[in-house]
Amino acid sequence: MVDVVIIGKGPAGISSSLYTVRGNLSTLVVAKDFGGLYKTDKIDNYYGFPETITGKELMDNGVKQAKRLGVEFAEDEIVDITYDGSFNVIGNRGTYKAMAVILAVGQPGRKLSLKGIKDFEGKGISYCSTCDGFFYRDKKVGVIGYTDFAVHEASELLTYTKDITLFTNGRDLEIDEQSKDILQQLKVNNKPIAGIGGGDYVEEVEFTDGTSESVGGVFIAYGSASALSFALKMGVLTENNAVVVDKDGSTNIPGLFACGDCTGTFKQISVAVGQGAMAGKAVLDYVKKLKK
Repeated sequence: MVDVVIIGKGPAGISSSLYTVRGNLSTLVVAKDFGGLYKTDKIDNYYGFPETITGKELMDNGVKQAKRLGVEFAEDEIVDITYDGSFNVIGNRGTYKAMAVILAVGQPGRKLSLKGIKDFEGKGISYCSTCDGFFYRDKKVGVIGYTDFAVHEASELLTYTKDITLFTNGRDLEIDEQSKDILQQLKVNNKPIAGIGGGDYVEEVEFTDGTSESVGGVFIAYGSASALSFALKMGVLTENNAVVVDKDGSTNIPGLFACGDCTGTFKQISVAVGQGAMAGKAVLDYVKKLKK
């Protein structure tokens, strides 16, 4: 077990790691990739660079700095977080135990805009298998998604029903070997989706070719898991698609902190770095108290 796991290696995550590792906390940063900033070709509004710098240069330098100070890194896609006296950060390649967790994964990059989703939220559309799976015992349910996150959500639903279809919305699956094993227990529909249909509640998934498939409920797990996905499962307060935090980055869950874009703040590198510093210092104080 490490002292702190930081999910995300953008400016907020790396900034927080500098404060935790320099405070002598064992620090692990877990992320699948850098995110959208890595592809930015021109950054002119960040302090200390007389010439234009690229997102790749800035973020590569941040990782090098963190590694020099002793931060450990793991390349993995995180799909869930649980708590059993310590935090279990669950990825496709392993589970990482920690005394504290910092969410620094940004806001969801891909939003699924389909006819009927908003209308049926709470009426057969769900975003959390842990929260709502119980209500679909022995029913036919669908999961919309194409990544390891979607397969993980579907695997949790297997506790309640064996009739589960993964709807990829016309996308190729982007999953690892572990998810492929789980996939054998699921049905897969690759058709592009036109919308969700029904009366008072969800009744079917409609496709662009004019066909449809009956379902008793639909879980949305499109793209990668976001801070909001984790927040829903952990009971973290959210508002306007953002994690609610105090000034130091603490959430309503002791030991769980958040910083950067996922908190709904002004989306600038300088702000993310500042929030990361605040969250890192708060985690340092929190873990030191636990160790006394």
